[in-house]
Amino acid sequence: MSDRLIRAISADGLVKAVAVSTRDLTERARQIHRTLPVATAALGRALAAASMMGNALKGEGSSLTLQIRGGGPLGTILAVSDDQGNVRGTVDDPSVDLPLRPDGKLDVGTAVGRDGTLTVIRDLNMKEPYVGSVALLGGEIAEDLAAYFVESEQVPTACGLGVLVDRDQSVLAAGGYLIQLLPGAGDSVAARVEQGVLAAGAVTELLRADPDPEALLRTVMPDFELEILERTPVEYRCDCSRERMERALISLGPQELRSLIDEQGQAELTCRFCDNVQTFTRGQLEAMYEAMQKRS
Repeated sequence: MSDRLIRAISADGLVKAVAVSTRDLTERARQIHRTLPVATAALGRALAAASMMGNALKGEGSSLTLQIRGGGPLGTILAVSDDQGNVRGTVDDPSVDLPLRPDGKLDVGTAVGRDGTLTVIRDLNMKEPYVGSVALLGGEIAEDLAAYFVESEQVPTACGLGVLVDRDQSVLAAGGYLIQLLPGAGDSVAARVEQGVLAAGAVTELLRADPDPEALLRTVMPDFELEILERTPVEYRCDCSRERMERALISLGPQELRSLIDEQGQAELTCRFCDNVQTFTRGQLEAMYEAMQKRS
């Protein structure tokens, strides 16, 4: 099954939920960045979270950026989603390798760090993007994201994220869910959500047994009658292009571009999010420089 996202609401209109399966896109990210397991898990969780949050924007051309800076050895984790839930991402140090936790699981919290911030940037094609930031709780990302929704947006939220890495370091399962209380939902509704989350167990085990995000959501919310509002395919998608890279070179300005030509003779640019590499020859750079000189 290819990666998919589903969005749902409870029949009583008191709870909204979204779930996503992201095994393929997380594996794609692993291959691009050559991440070791703990980096794969951290980046994969961020990608799943960004996908669910980005899909909620709905404004054409809107985007969401999830930035996690915890002070740990991974450095900054960045995940960017379009308005459909397609994502791309990167991590500063993909080669981080840590011992497993005593329970045998990857130590994502230590790799991310616990002394820093989780920042959400929503670009809705308005004059200024919306930026919200909260202090990290534990660096495991799911609980940090739930805290973000409560503190920054005043929306009670349950979040589950997970990435299961195989012995050969490939991704076996990945994805997550967000469950949020709507106005009018009381303590009893919150208790039912909490009971379902606790009883369901680990996201990765559920997705490994059945990669369908709808099955995941129904397992986590057994006491609710769910109406599925949307089913959407999602993928690892980068919007870089040779034209964008050319604009980046032009943005250096004529003096810096001239220095680049004289010192290196050519330019090779690699997208930070994907494996797209573009080479600009001396002749192409000279043409850019001459065009800039004519405009000045």
